[in-house]
Amino acid sequence: MNRTRIFCILTLAAMALTTTLSAPDQSGLKFTQLQSSNSPLVTFRIILRRGAIDDPKGKEGLNALTAALIAEGGTRELTYPQVVEKLYPWAAGIDVQRDDEITTFIGDVHRDHLDEFYKLFADLLLRPRFDPADFQRVKDLALNYLKNTLRGTNDEGLGKQALNAFIFDGTPYGKPEGGTVQGLTGITLEDVKDWYATHYTQSNLWIGIAGGYPQTLPDRIRADFSVLPAGTHVEAPLTKPSDIKGMEVMVVEKPTRAYAVSMGYLIDLTRNAKDFYALLVANSYFGEHRTFNGVLMNRLRGDRGLNYGDYSYIEKFVGGLGSGSTFPQLNTPRRQQCFSIWLRPVQPENTHFAIRNALYELKRLVENGISESDFQQTRKFVINYSKLWGSTLSRRLGYLMDSEFYGSDYYIDRIERELKALTAADVNAAIRKYLHPSDIKIAVVVDEGKGQEFYSALSANTPSPIKYQSPVSQKILDEDKLISVFPLTVNKERSKVVGSKDLFEK
Repeated sequence: MNRTRIFCILTLAAMALTTTLSAPDQSGLKFTQLQSSNSPLVTFRIILRRGAIDDPKGKEGLNALTAALIAEGGTRELTYPQVVEKLYPWAAGIDVQRDDEITTFIGDVHRDHLDEFYKLFADLLLRPRFDPADFQRVKDLALNYLKNTLRGTNDEGLGKQALNAFIFDGTPYGKPEGGTVQGLTGITLEDVKDWYATHYTQSNLWIGIAGGYPQTLPDRIRADFSVLPAGTHVEAPLTKPSDIKGMEVMVVEKPTRAYAVSMGYLIDLTRNAKDFYALLVANSYFGEHRTFNGVLMNRLRGDRGLNYGDYSYIEKFVGGLGSGSTFPQLNTPRRQQCFSIWLRPVQPENTHFAIRNALYELKRLVENGISESDFQQTRKFVINYSKLWGSTLSRRLGYLMDSEFYGSDYYIDRIERELKALTAADVNAAIRKYLHPSDIKIAVVVDEGKGQEFYSALSANTPSPIKYQSPVSQKILDEDKLISVFPLTVNKERSKVVGSKDLFEK
């Protein structure tokens, strides 16, 4: 169901906040609390420490489908329409995020309706209805998203998921969080019930609460959730993807008027590493999401008008345009992360040049690093910009829980502490250690029937001069001559052209 946005941006400094982080107690439940006695709002983030990487083989999508049926279904007492009818006058909302490592149920309500809302929220999790009609509805929606939205109309999402599958091929991360077509098709309602009975245990649940809730609420939750079996939490093992050799390309064909490019590779660090924060500054300088600060946006869009968005990332990014915020979505952590570049949407005749342009700029960053003045400006920007990321209690709670996942201090505070101690030399050392324009995987979404032609030009290292509709400076024209012949060393044995309908099948 769609969440009703019920809170505005609050200044946390003005609130009396009490943060409690706890290991699992005797009940087996793990709690993270962020109490604000003067907040009229209460938000819940209840995490199931299970995700897509735990899906059984042949049932890819089982975790996501089970979560959807809980959040978008009824309780033993109420049908789904009755649940929606109850939530509406409270201006409350319930949502679910299905991800790789964890699954998060999110609830927001004004504290005037907390008692009634919490009972409903708890009943959805503890006494789900598992109605056959609801099951068929959420299953059809999941399949429709894969077949018709992701593979049909969402070129940006298709490019990102194709790159993810390409990088993590053969590993638990190598499929969409929502599953595959064949996996979802084969899932039955009995499979969902069995998954719930096996994995929705006290040891797998992690309760997050924030806002103006009474001090008695955690004890109430412990008592209510004691009906679940105790269980034992076991973290799913991960396998490292195979090394990339040269430029490995996957061209994906589908009907489209503009092309989408995603490129990247595994990087061996997460938020728990000190180097992450040096790379955070470097990445903001190079390609901060949805800003005009980055080199990529200035060089590709600003100077050349190639496309709309040119960004880079040092960890999985969910959110941005279409999510209601330019900030990243929370509670999507990974133990293995990637550096990636997104270029979208690009005119077909300029896509070859755009790939070269992005790699050319990455090479320059690695060779030249960041100057002292650019370092000072970028560091100041990231310290201040990151404070906006935790501008609501719900987001602050989400960051607290993500920080615990990574075994780190509260992320926003750590950013400021680490960045204040950084030097330009630290950032440049991290750039040289983790970034490079070679040994990279590239996924390009192109028009149907154009894949082989595009791939042939790319793999043959054919020059790709660009033509402009309006005048540009001589400096840019001179630089374009270098970019248009920037060497692309495609590994033909590891590259391929595929149809979009061949992706995410099984």
